[in-house]
Amino acid sequence: MLKKIISGGQTGADLAALDVAIKFGFEHGGWIPQGRLTEAGPLPLRYRLKETQSASYPERTRRNIMDSDATLIVARGELTGGTLLTRKIAVDAGRPLCLIDLSSIEDFEGAMVVHGFLFDHRIEVLNVAGPRASHDPGIYDDVKIILEAMLYMIYLEHYEQELKEGGIDFSGQELTAIAYTTPDTMITEIEERLSLRQKAAIARLDSSRIWALYFSMLDFVTAVLGLTPDIMDNREQKLGMADYLKLDAPTIEDMVMELVKRLKQKLENEYNLKVIR
Repeated sequence: MLKKIISGGQTGADLAALDVAIKFGFEHGGWIPQGRLTEAGPLPLRYRLKETQSASYPERTRRNIMDSDATLIVARGELTGGTLLTRKIAVDAGRPLCLIDLSSIEDFEGAMVVHGFLFDHRIEVLNVAGPRASHDPGIYDDVKIILEAMLYMIYLEHYEQELKEGGIDFSGQELTAIAYTTPDTMITEIEERLSLRQKAAIARLDSSRIWALYFSMLDFVTAVLGLTPDIMDNREQKLGMADYLKLDAPTIEDMVMELVKRLKQKLENEYNLKVIR
């Protein structure tokens, strides 16, 4: 089962992979050239990458390939530059390699390929590479969609039924929407609509499965809180979400993930306090 996602920290494909890992609670990391070099300037410190001893991109590329169980390349058409080098190093080293060419397949089909690749090779640490943003402006969104869809497939196949049997089931539950409020108030509103069994199950769920909890609660939270695309058109609310999530351009799904994380932490604290008493 996938446990960690790494990359070289460059804009575009690399950064999308790291952002998905952080969003869904997976470990992340990788090697980056000395000075945390990217085409957009030094990579922010919130990304936990290690610096190589030189500013050489090939060195960090080789280290990421060798420090992972397999490498995923997402690109569009003929490979060039660092992406081409990534494939060469992986092939020469005999490391498992999955290449998604978006000029010939769609994102969802790519996610299916990646899903099969992960389980065929029993990947725990995945290195993700591809074009930088200046070479392919759309690659960030494509990589994010592919990885998130792949995780959803894993959830449906391996975790959905398990979570339901454990008490985390929202099918058939009444969904009365409230007016958009502050994020902290939203957490309280969600909690008030949970049964005692649901609260206990969420509190006891292993934190490494927070991403599966997200998929289980996505429709429920979105409906209860009335999170619609209209919210993203409201400048004040969008800025509030951006500040809350520490993201430049948050989506509704980003908001739901953060609310689920904070709800789980709140329920864990309440559950542990009751156990101590």
